[in-house]
Amino acid sequence: MTTIEFSDHGSTPFEKLIGHNPEILHHWNRLEETFFKNTSLDPDLLEQVRRTLAFGNGCEYCMVKGGRPDFNQSDLKISVAVSFAELFYKDHRSILKNHFSMLREFFSEKEISELCTFISFISASQKLGKIFNLTEEYQKNAVVEMEQLNLYKD
Repeated sequence: MTTIEFSDHGSTPFEKLIGHNPEILHHWNRLEETFFKNTSLDPDLLEQVRRTLAFGNGCEYCMVKGGRPDFNQSDLKISVAVSFAELFYKDHRSILKNHFSMLREFFSEKEISELCTFISFISASQKLGKIFNLTEEYQKNAVVEMEQLNLYKD
């Protein structure tokens, strides 16, 4: 059971939770669409970052949507983006100028801006999913189940 009731607005469980204010829902969805359709970042890179953040932010709904990150470690651009996302969810306050120097080796200024705003937006979405108790049972597009992720092993 979610921590608040679903609204009548939205087409997914997540949207129904933020849909209590249709204007916020509309703009939230437009921003998400912009990230996935109108950025210079590769869609696979964005998906791997999204998956990484799902596990760091503890959102079951997001974890089962795609499973664990799955990319070739030799793809340095994705590896650097995922590492930066991990640093962000662990402690965004620990990010230093040197981290941006590392990003500049693989990304343009525009891409760095897009990556950081994407990480911030997805983290906010996933943290909402977590506090609203959006569990795997609400995810119609799940590719794995929580028990398959081995999260609860001692």
